[in-house]
Amino acid sequence: MEFIDSIEALESHYGTPGQASLVKVARRMTPCYRAWVERSRLCILSTVGPEGTDASPRGDDGPVVREVDPGTLALPDWRGNERIDSLRNIVRDPRVSLMFLVAGSDNVIRVNGRARITADAEMRESFARDGKSPRTVIVVEIAEIYSQCARALLRARIWRDGDCSAGLPTIGDMLAEMSRGAIDGAAYDAEWPGRAAGSLW
Repeated sequence: MEFIDSIEALESHYGTPGQASLVKVARRMTPCYRAWVERSRLCILSTVGPEGTDASPRGDDGPVVREVDPGTLALPDWRGNERIDSLRNIVRDPRVSLMFLVAGSDNVIRVNGRARITADAEMRESFARDGKSPRTVIVVEIAEIYSQCARALLRARIWRDGDCSAGLPTIGDMLAEMSRGAIDGAAYDAEWPGRAAGSLW
């Protein structure tokens, strides 16, 4: 198998970008992009660090980010697994990407920019719910925001084929496999719903 190792060789396999794919890029929030991002409850945060890349789903039961100003977004870091891979990366390399999804839509909105992490009490408390605040907030300076071609989601039929999860291995199955049985996968799966319900925020 031969691999492509130059931009010229790569470009020889593709055409010229159309006007729509070039004109769609903005440097800050616009009314249309704002309306879309405010409806998104799920985004994928991508970061890069010395060990490599990381992509982490971030979700909320309302808007997943808050607009601080037209050029800045704030993403609360709610409870997770304590690995903080994305946060470690941001401290060492501020380059980030966000991919916003809305259930039922085949479109995706993408943001590329630079991020910093704050533990500022006022900022954290501004996201408080039920007496709980995120431990930190990721503040993203937008370099570019634009819509993504819908073809990938159209091909995947992600919103059209119903629940495709039947028969998938559970997280307990995966943990039992990776720990060679040291973790009781069935017990983990049985306990997870209650543990999750009490630790979403």
